[in-house]
Amino acid sequence: MSNRYNTDGFPESQFEPGSNGTVLKNRLGITSLAEMQRTETVALLQTTEAMADFFDQNHRFTVQDLCDMHSHWLGGIYPWAGKFRNVMMSKGGFPFASPAFIPQLMMTFEKKHFAVHTPCQGEDETVVASLAIVHVELVLIHPFREGNGRLSRLLAMLMGLQAALPMLIFDEMEGVHRERYFAAVQAGMRSNYALMEDIFSRIIAQSRQDE
Repeated sequence: MSNRYNTDGFPESQFEPGSNGTVLKNRLGITSLAEMQRTETVALLQTTEAMADFFDQNHRFTVQDLCDMHSHWLGGIYPWAGKFRNVMMSKGGFPFASPAFIPQLMMTFEKKHFAVHTPCQGEDETVVASLAIVHVELVLIHPFREGNGRLSRLLAMLMGLQAALPMLIFDEMEGVHRERYFAAVQAGMRSNYALMEDIFSRIIAQSRQDE
């Protein structure tokens, strides 16, 4: 998969004037991709700290929680933060869910996955399976215009904290491991979560080692 998303022509796809089509239209008038990446990263760190303090070990996550986290993170940057996307999106020829189906898909996601896998507790094998299933299913829906992967990792970190894990390190999803990660996401379309379970097992092992 490429690193660029393909979308249709809805307002959420508008780019900031002067950005050469590299930065989405935003509240801050940022035109530099590097500056936007820094801005989003700083905001994500602040949201991570706030959410880690907000949700306790017995919290059952909801779709509204996801929308609130997305808004907390990107609300000061994009006007559509916290709202389901209205654009078709694909990556490297791999299509994500159609916007028309997202509300129903997310309702089903809450009942089928959040209700079963959160609060996230139990032995390592159970926790790994919960992290893998929730992560894959959320990424496949891709409910938001921007930040789905990072929000999914934030959610995995919060679920990990419920299971008394250290803060998770996601190196196994990045860099040279990205193709294996994308293959694990695609395998989830067939309800095959084994590849993602292996990735989360590695993530947990590394996180414990670096604790």
